[in-house]
Amino acid sequence: MLKDKIKKLSIEDFRYDLPDEKIAYFPVEPRDSSKLLIYKNGGISDYHYYQLNEHLPKNTLLIANNTKVVEARLHFVKETGSKIEVFCLEPDNRYADIVSAMSQKGRVYWKCLIGGAKKWKDATLTLIHEEIELKVRKIDSTQNPAIVQFDWNDNEVSFAEILHVFGKIPLPPYIKREANQQDATGYQTVYAQQDGSVAAPTAGLHFTDELLSRLDRNNIQTHFVTLHVGAGTFMPVKSETIGEHEMHAEYLDVSIDFIQTFLNHKETKVCVGTTSLRTLESLYWMGVKALKNPGISLGELKITQWDAYDLPQDISAEQALVAMKNWMVSNNMKQLIIPTQLLIAPGYQIRTVDGILTNFHQPESTLLLLIYAFVGQDWKRIYSHALENNYRFLSFGDGSLLWKN
Repeated sequence: MLKDKIKKLSIEDFRYDLPDEKIAYFPVEPRDSSKLLIYKNGGISDYHYYQLNEHLPKNTLLIANNTKVVEARLHFVKETGSKIEVFCLEPDNRYADIVSAMSQKGRVYWKCLIGGAKKWKDATLTLIHEEIELKVRKIDSTQNPAIVQFDWNDNEVSFAEILHVFGKIPLPPYIKREANQQDATGYQTVYAQQDGSVAAPTAGLHFTDELLSRLDRNNIQTHFVTLHVGAGTFMPVKSETIGEHEMHAEYLDVSIDFIQTFLNHKETKVCVGTTSLRTLESLYWMGVKALKNPGISLGELKITQWDAYDLPQDISAEQALVAMKNWMVSNNMKQLIIPTQLLIAPGYQIRTVDGILTNFHQPESTLLLLIYAFVGQDWKRIYSHALENNYRFLSFGDGSLLWKN
């Protein structure tokens, strides 16, 4: 079985040498001057993002992730001078989804990583900005991440607004510098709208308003889904085999109108980034579940790590997405907000798109497994070419347009 083969895959097979000087620590300006590697039919060629409209067929449907990075890092200084960082990862289980948690007013509970945890006993930490006072205390530090309670004195202000006032943009751990004022916009896509990510969907960082306009003039339609990116996206696989690794879960947020748009489009489809791809492929598997069981509950629709390898493999994308749309209609839902833990690994068949725009990813990461699933063993040639031709790697780096094998 495919699942058994994937579970036995050694993460060492996805290791490559990434010199520190190849990692981009700052974005380029303008954004669309980033280099663009194009892989098609086994061939590799070099361009720039501002030329993207010349390399997508007319009438392509471009699917991007409009999640917005929140200022998830909060810094406190105790009276003793000790510094404590509270990094907001995701909502506590009290909330149905990240949207409702972000909109809470006055109080919210969050799962957080604590920097300097030994210096923070049972005291309440406080931050003040003008008339807003934020108080933070640990509810349960036996867990990792810890459960933290936030209280503030203005019941007209949402938690998303609180983070905007008090927090800082959380740069990836491999960007070894402090976030600066420019990162508030530089580490955010120009089309970001939905608060909820602790990391940017970095494939979208190359787009400018001008590039989007050029794409539009070529009849390339851009439509949006939302997947709130969690810190787990940066985590290298620490186990020896894939089967021992637990895939991180992230919330997707998709409208029924988008599903209908996707179904109506019969020509080329390209996703912007691995998060958009995971959203689309998760929708497909949810549709497979709904096709098998039209009465399935919302909770049962969630895609777990191995669902894609246990469910029937012979359902077309159209069949699955029609079933997903029908399920939403029958449940009076215009918006689907649900977590997914989908793992895309070598041997997985991509069902929803023809191409992907994506950056160059960390060695031994689940993102690299996804790229293997898209292009096969040629990922090694692609990455070798990028390294040899001075492409910039990781979040602020250059990118690629990969056509499916």
